[in-house]
Amino acid sequence: MRRNFILLSASIIIAVLLISIWWPYILWSFIIIAPLIYMGIADIIQPKRAIRRNFPIAGRLRYIMEDLRPKIYQYFIESDTNGRPFNRISRSVIYQRAKKEIDTTPFGTQLNVYDDNYEWLSHSINAIDTHHINELPRVTIGGPDCLQPYSASVLNISAMSYGSLSKNAILALNEGARIGNFAHNTGEGGLSDYHIQGGGDIIWQIGTGYFGCRYPDGSFNPDRFAEKAATPNVKMIEIKLSQGAKPGHGGLLPGAKVNEEIARIRDVEVGKDVASPPFHRAFTTPLEFVAFIKQLRALSGGKPIGFKFCIGQKNEFISLCKAMIETKIYPDFITVDGGEGGTGAAPLEFSNSVGMPLRDALAFVYDSLTGFDLKKHIKIIASGKIATGFDLVKHFALGADLCNSARGMMMALGCIQALECNTNKCPTGIATQDPKLTKGLVVSNKNIRIANYHYETIKSACELMGAAGIKHPVYIHRAHINRRVSPKEVQTYLDTYPYIPSGSLLETPYPQSFNMLMSISRTNSFPPNFESINPNDYLWAKKPVNTYDVKVQTPASLN
Repeated sequence: MRRNFILLSASIIIAVLLISIWWPYILWSFIIIAPLIYMGIADIIQPKRAIRRNFPIAGRLRYIMEDLRPKIYQYFIESDTNGRPFNRISRSVIYQRAKKEIDTTPFGTQLNVYDDNYEWLSHSINAIDTHHINELPRVTIGGPDCLQPYSASVLNISAMSYGSLSKNAILALNEGARIGNFAHNTGEGGLSDYHIQGGGDIIWQIGTGYFGCRYPDGSFNPDRFAEKAATPNVKMIEIKLSQGAKPGHGGLLPGAKVNEEIARIRDVEVGKDVASPPFHRAFTTPLEFVAFIKQLRALSGGKPIGFKFCIGQKNEFISLCKAMIETKIYPDFITVDGGEGGTGAAPLEFSNSVGMPLRDALAFVYDSLTGFDLKKHIKIIASGKIATGFDLVKHFALGADLCNSARGMMMALGCIQALECNTNKCPTGIATQDPKLTKGLVVSNKNIRIANYHYETIKSACELMGAAGIKHPVYIHRAHINRRVSPKEVQTYLDTYPYIPSGSLLETPYPQSFNMLMSISRTNSFPPNFESINPNDYLWAKKPVNTYDVKVQTPASLN
């Protein structure tokens, strides 16, 4: 193809020059021909892309089509049910509710009700008129040591940082939270002016970088924390241990992106790289962690303190529960983030293959807290791909007291699922810092849409509860939700995730599914301790010893 391109280019040039002897106006065609030939030569001599070297000019079509592929697929190929991460049905109902348009569907369900994993709610003959149901149920968050309990909506805005989202997006979200009387989580990027300016209730998230409350070396600064925690809009503080989309993965904000505003918000230096390690410096053991919770509660004047995490090694959460029992220090809430949770950018392997999915994690956390008789002190927040009223209801059934939504709220802002969050080219001005794009997001219009979506989604959940004869989320049972697990078998959530008795983890015998976890968990260490277990009882779990030496390679030796 390269040889053909060279011959064709030479032939065209010669032909144009010959024709110009009789018709000189044809020389104007070089305005088009010259750039094309230049592009072809550039393709031939560039060393990085074989397609372009072998197929000058024509090879560029591959990259054009690659860029267009997601758009063509979304608008012309995908059905209403097979889009990812959110299908067209889910996206449409979010848009409709945000705009207060008709959100009913004609002609029956498009879902195949005989597919594996199809889920449905068991309704009741003794249904409740939705007019007798409080359409905006609230949950009071605050344990025995909390001095400023917070009355929270059952649906709130999940953690999304300023920097990941534009200032207009943050303003619209926060103003929507104020209009709808619900809470807005700041994300670990810090408490920005735009979170405060909107006037909505704030859940201030503290991550491993301690942004906004750190010393220059990156360690936790209690004085800065106390100063910002006193902000009237800050209703709760959330310690981020991990997130579902990339649990156990730190981050690095390049110095080139650290301008004066970001530096001020995050308490870092302008122009210098800022690391978010995959672990916290303020604590290393379960006992130290609950002591940190106590410290933050005191520094905040008694505001609700909780933590967010994605379940990984189950014994670590059991260790935390044991530390709570030992010290009588309890978080006021726990946010359980599922492995299906969203993010602006994450390594593929972490997004696809790390972290427990929300359904399993939520049931485990609820059962663990119940087993230690701690649930009465702690509210559970579910987070991870929550967008509709049925999503709320089924997570209430598994044990959540309230739910957070991030991508649902983004779509209410106008997100079209362009999957450009990590490129700074978000076409709707939400996940970008490009001022030319953020201007397209009009705060005074989008804040109303956020409030609308919040209200209509909770209203839908209440209508579902009414159909099942339930007046409040606290009364939903795992038996209310059914799931097809095979063409011939249906299980309720109760079948899949049976409850354990309250207090059953405080003394032996423990429920069988918790025996191993209770044996290996310690309050003075997150890693498991196998010393107290009888090896003969767990021979199946013993890893065979290798008879050869393993040489550990350092990163330098791998290059």
